[in-house]
Amino acid sequence: MKATIWHNPACGTSRKTLAILQETPGIALDVIEYLKTPPTREKLAALYARAGITPRQGLQTTNSPAAALCADLDLLDKDGDAILDAMMAHPVLINRPLVETDKGVRLCRPQDVVREIL
Repeated sequence: MKATIWHNPACGTSRKTLAILQETPGIALDVIEYLKTPPTREKLAALYARAGITPRQGLQTTNSPAAALCADLDLLDKDGDAILDAMMAHPVLINRPLVETDKGVRLCRPQDVVREIL
């Protein structure tokens, strides 16, 4: 099975999710550090659609500098398109980790959610 994780090595939940993927037999893993190589707007929208979540639900709102950016950009009151635009300009706003397999996509918070698509 192929799995792709949009990963932030500074995030504990992302590291734990990555460890689960690495420990799972038969996984061909692609690790993308999304702060260095963000997904395209179209890819991110498709990931959220497959995960069954909205861009608002995929928005990082709690950690610095994301929390400050959310407040500065007034994102909590914006629609999905505006949130996706902000995520493209500021990838730190993308909540992580996102994992994609043939079985689906999950925002893996908590990390054990990844098991649903393995």
